[in-house]
Amino acid sequence: MSRIETLDQLRAALGEPREATRAKVLPQLDEQASDFIRACAFAIVSTVNRDGVVEASPKGDEPGFVRIEDANTLLMPERAGNNLAFGLSNILETGRIGMIFLKPRTGETLRITGRAEIFDDMELREKLGTAERPALLAIRIHVERCYFHCARALLRSKLWDPESWPPAQRILFGRIIAPRVGGDEAMAAAIDERVQTGYTTNLWKK
Repeated sequence: MSRIETLDQLRAALGEPREATRAKVLPQLDEQASDFIRACAFAIVSTVNRDGVVEASPKGDEPGFVRIEDANTLLMPERAGNNLAFGLSNILETGRIGMIFLKPRTGETLRITGRAEIFDDMELREKLGTAERPALLAIRIHVERCYFHCARALLRSKLWDPESWPPAQRILFGRIIAPRVGGDEAMAAAIDERVQTGYTTNLWKK
């Protein structure tokens, strides 16, 4: 096995990108990117800490939940969650962020790279939330790189093709958590019931 360790080796294996491919990478949002973000209800957010540990977190909300302040700046709400805050902690440490926006039935995805800041600002939180969907914090993203990724990965995976989807898999958090905190099957069942309540009657709040 030959391990790739240098950029020259990598380029020898892959080749260089076409000039047309390089040209699609923009330093800010254009009209298509802005329209895409306004229509998106789901994004994957990646962050990294000082030690290089990377976190990737799914973010889902109503379409347009990531607001556009201008061509270089986005605003994203932090909603109620599990409070592990790995991604937020990483932002505090390095300020680096990457995002992939996905739109159902569209093969292309939008990639954003930049810097992020966290604000506990009443005006920003009110802009990003409502009484039913409060924003606990506001994350401001300064766009440094923006480009659309072609559809081949989604076409290969048939992600938007319902006929190719496997049966839904239910994840039992109780099976993971209860044994690690000294719990029994009753505790595991209670944990799973609480999770289901969070999915239904308590979707937007703690």
